[in-house]
Amino acid sequence: MSPARDETTPGVLLAHHLKQLKLPTVLREYDKVARECAQSGLDHPRYLLRLLELELIDRERRMVERRIRAARFPAVKSLDTFDFAAIPSLNKMLVLELARCGYILGRENVIALGNSGTGKTHIALALGLAACQKGFPVTFTTAASLVNQLLEARDERRLLRLQRELAAVKLLIVDELGYVPLSSTGAELLFEVFSQRYERGSTVVTSNLPFEDWTSVLGSERLTGALLDRLTHHVSILSLNGDSYRLKASRSRRGRAGGAEQTQASADTHDPETGEVLPT
Repeated sequence: MSPARDETTPGVLLAHHLKQLKLPTVLREYDKVARECAQSGLDHPRYLLRLLELELIDRERRMVERRIRAARFPAVKSLDTFDFAAIPSLNKMLVLELARCGYILGRENVIALGNSGTGKTHIALALGLAACQKGFPVTFTTAASLVNQLLEARDERRLLRLQRELAAVKLLIVDELGYVPLSSTGAELLFEVFSQRYERGSTVVTSNLPFEDWTSVLGSERLTGALLDRLTHHVSILSLNGDSYRLKASRSRRGRAGGAEQTQASADTHDPETGEVLPT
């Protein structure tokens, strides 16, 4: 056996074994960490401890990323970017407590009510992100999309499988209940989803309608009553009443644009040094 082969074989075998053991961070970092530990005078147990800590941190990060992808969020939002001062009706302390995910362990629900553009979806997405970070599987959908999925699954004879999947997820987020009226069949299928999750999993629902108007969406007082009975038995209700974020942003953009036009007009009609009005 040649000297070159003796020198390279341990590294090749080590890389092979680490790949087989699914330790990509150890594979990537072991040489650099070895040099750092040698310079610091750390012994072998501390070297291994540092390597394995890096592996565990990286593995948790990858698992969180997988849960976020599986949740199918339309965007990743956190509470850090939510403007609580703009929605004084919202109980900030309750939202921060919910972000600790105790309600998921207790199989309780959250309902966010408020007019359009006040941040209900942002709050729902932030709670979903917090759940992913805490290790809970999450599914995000709008009410209209969920009903369409249920109807398609029924037509394709896979409704029971979809219902089982929805019942098993730890946190189901149903956004925008109330924006689109549902057919009687769609409303019944949606009720079945909530009913099957009752005291078995947590559900977050956002709606632009107060509870008394949900009948206009579900089309039946009986069905609405039964649905609210299940959803509100163990629930935290978030009230988001205020001006629309989107309207505020639009006004702000128009204001900035108007100010810029006025500044430009002023610059065009006055001498920048003397201030005298110039001919146009």
